[in-house]
Amino acid sequence: MELTMNQLAVAYLVSAVLFIFALKGLTHPATARRGNLFGMLGMAIALIATLLGAEVQDYLLIIIAGVIGAVIGIRVALRIQMTAMPQLVAALHSFVGMAAVLVAIGTFINRAQAGTLNTVLMGELSAGVVIGAITFTGSVIAFTKLQGIMSGAPIKFMGQHLLNAAIAIATVLLAVNFAMTGNVFSLLLMTLLAFVLGGTLIIPIGGADMPVIISMLNSYSGWAAAATGFTLHNNLLIIVGALVGFSGAILSYIMCRAMNRSIINVVFGGFGTDSSGDSAGAVAAEKGVKSASVEDAVYWMEDANKVIIVPGYGMAVAQAQHALKEMMELLEARDVEVKFAIHPVAGRMPGHMNVLLAEADIPYDHVLEMDEINPEFQGAAVALVVGANDVVNPAAKEDPTSPIYGMPILEAGRANQCYFLKRSMRPGYSGVDNLLFYQDNTSLIFGDAKDTIEGIVSSLKGGGH
Repeated sequence: MELTMNQLAVAYLVSAVLFIFALKGLTHPATARRGNLFGMLGMAIALIATLLGAEVQDYLLIIIAGVIGAVIGIRVALRIQMTAMPQLVAALHSFVGMAAVLVAIGTFINRAQAGTLNTVLMGELSAGVVIGAITFTGSVIAFTKLQGIMSGAPIKFMGQHLLNAAIAIATVLLAVNFAMTGNVFSLLLMTLLAFVLGGTLIIPIGGADMPVIISMLNSYSGWAAAATGFTLHNNLLIIVGALVGFSGAILSYIMCRAMNRSIINVVFGGFGTDSSGDSAGAVAAEKGVKSASVEDAVYWMEDANKVIIVPGYGMAVAQAQHALKEMMELLEARDVEVKFAIHPVAGRMPGHMNVLLAEADIPYDHVLEMDEINPEFQGAAVALVVGANDVVNPAAKEDPTSPIYGMPILEAGRANQCYFLKRSMRPGYSGVDNLLFYQDNTSLIFGDAKDTIEGIVSSLKGGGH
């Protein structure tokens, strides 16, 4: 069965509508699952329609590649932990980028042999190569930072921004030259410089900004897909790429606004920040910290009016979300109001904490964003910080020399008592000492977050104190 051009266009239109519904569904945790189903259905229709199109003449290599990809994808999906999801997203972005580069180069070779090259096509190929190459190496660097292969701290050197600007200008000039002349040397050098630019743009990004970078790379991968769509004259790929590109860019902008950051500062690795002078953290470190036990936390929580839980990456590592759900139910049985406070960049990618809490079936109305929950810390008896760090660090408000200065935080320190679940005194992903550790109303409970929460659950079941 072979689809006509009209039938293929209708199938692509249906897929595009389903992808739009998918994005709409993903805007809220309550509809996210439905959004994923729309997306999968749209992709299935698009794949089947493409395979039944007139351009597909031989299915053997497609079947072989599809089977290999399916085996790898299923294996990864079954084995991947939620803590490693940001790394997986970064890796998948790199695949999209490299695919755009390979498709562009392959198309150039085929069209050159057929003698059908033209300026418009080579302009499209240039865009695909440049965007794809930047996406590929940028995503690889993000992956290595998230995986711990490379330090999560910003890597900076003198003249870094001038170097990036020079590489970018040279890449654009080579792209223009290639589009006008079809010069192979320009294509190769342009590709190489774009690969380099992807790395030099991402290495100065600090850990606190990594969720924004993941979102930005998602946008880049969308534009790479759209460029590939122009190259292949595939309208659906253009539509889907534009949807991903615009949605990723909008999400990045929203996150930057929530962090009180300029998106230009983030993209260019903290351009204009000042790290000179003694930090407030260095002074606060001399004051020491107070440690507490599970019993101390239970004493404060079991008769509290309100307990606000701040989840972070440490909760994901310990897989403590299910234990938190049980703790929430036990506290609510004692008429204690329990809420969860979510920072826009908690975890390692947008929505990381929301996904984990949804996995534990924690009701959506218990999960509040930063602007909604911050006024409630003042009247809460207890703030329980579970593996979060930078998103509650007062240095963002009090220390002008801090790399995270200016970023709005969850004001957990305003609660009557703040308990901080930590494995050690190591700082968060951004490498910044947390001033909240040294406040008079803050105590640290050291150990695995899941074990600690399970200890609280056990104590609550046993009647506490």
